[in-house]
Amino acid sequence: MTTQLLYQRKVELLRSSLPSVEHVLLVVDDQQPTNVPGTLDFRTLMAQANPQFTIGPTDPEDVALLHFTSGTTGKPKGAVHVHEAVVAHHTTGLIALDLHPDDIFWCTADPGWVTGTSYGIIAPLTNGVTSIVDEADFDMERWYRILQEQRVSVWYTAPTAIRMLMKGGTDPVRRYDLGALRFLASVGEPLNPEGVLWGQEAYGLSFHDNWWQTETGGIMIANYAAMDIRPGSMGRPVPGVDAAIVCPRRDGGVDVIEDPDVQGELALRPGWPSMFRGYWGESERYRQCFAGGFYLTGDLAACDRDGYFWFVGRADDVIKTSGHLIGPFEVESVLMAHKAVAEAGVIGKPDAVAMEVVKAFVSLKPGFEPTPQLQRELLAFARTRLGAVVAPKEIAFQQNLPKTRSGKIMRRLLPS
Repeated sequence: MTTQLLYQRKVELLRSSLPSVEHVLLVVDDQQPTNVPGTLDFRTLMAQANPQFTIGPTDPEDVALLHFTSGTTGKPKGAVHVHEAVVAHHTTGLIALDLHPDDIFWCTADPGWVTGTSYGIIAPLTNGVTSIVDEADFDMERWYRILQEQRVSVWYTAPTAIRMLMKGGTDPVRRYDLGALRFLASVGEPLNPEGVLWGQEAYGLSFHDNWWQTETGGIMIANYAAMDIRPGSMGRPVPGVDAAIVCPRRDGGVDVIEDPDVQGELALRPGWPSMFRGYWGESERYRQCFAGGFYLTGDLAACDRDGYFWFVGRADDVIKTSGHLIGPFEVESVLMAHKAVAEAGVIGKPDAVAMEVVKAFVSLKPGFEPTPQLQRELLAFARTRLGAVVAPKEIAFQQNLPKTRSGKIMRRLLPS
């Protein structure tokens, strides 16, 4: 199902090589019927359809959703989810997003992205919560108007959007009545501490970061409404989720790291309702995601003494320099604490001696110019806070960092 424009632009030329596609339904905005060869008009069919329909029986393990990963570090993979996933969407909407029956909820994610489906559609519907859907691209003033006019009380958005709002400063916020807001949450990639603190400054509320993946299908770790937020932390596992930090062994098993604040791979005990049941057409790749009774997430993290989890980076994003492992997120968060920096992306640049050195790309806030003086200032700023080993050796200015559709910075596209 698509629009006439997208069909003609994206699908029509491929149609002959897609024998499994039996029907294409077209929808147009002006509600006029379409007449494109090889397609069906959705509105015409609906007008002819019998209004009585009995939903067919389904099993909890029947395939319900196919969502593709964002592809920040490699080719996107199709994660298969089943009908039972709705149990996780429903309960985590209550637990992690604190949805109440009288809330006005806005999940800003594209409905075609896993967050937009799970928490923009399913969670609010099953909880009977009024939900806002907006099809337009990001526009700061438009977003503030929606928050004000629709009296949004729970707002779920992404770190990229938060950083773009931060670029605009707090002055635009003062022009709107956002008094209905009571709970702010963020997902998509880790939220830098600066974003959490800015929420307090701008809205009088902290953003509650949470962590999950396309593969997990629902929120696994979160800063609940009742928790004290530790800026930069993913929070704690939701009830029923068993998370651990592990170190994979050569024999295919894993060792659980019991000591606090030690980096390792974030792992989850399988069994939650929205766990993916496979990668579409890639059974071996799916099998490799499990070891020692755990699902291995591919994310490096640490857990402190109080059970808060802290993101380090994707395993394939971690920078190896002079015998040290450095997570890009830590460096990016420090750079964003500088008054001139709106966004930062950090990669490892090949080096003959150190294997890799840390290189940072920064996007500047309005009013700041990319000068050699600012470059030296940022290098010194990072070195003071991170130390000589972790701090970037190079900083390049790039106003538009490459991102996926869901807003994640695509570090693999940053030139080394």
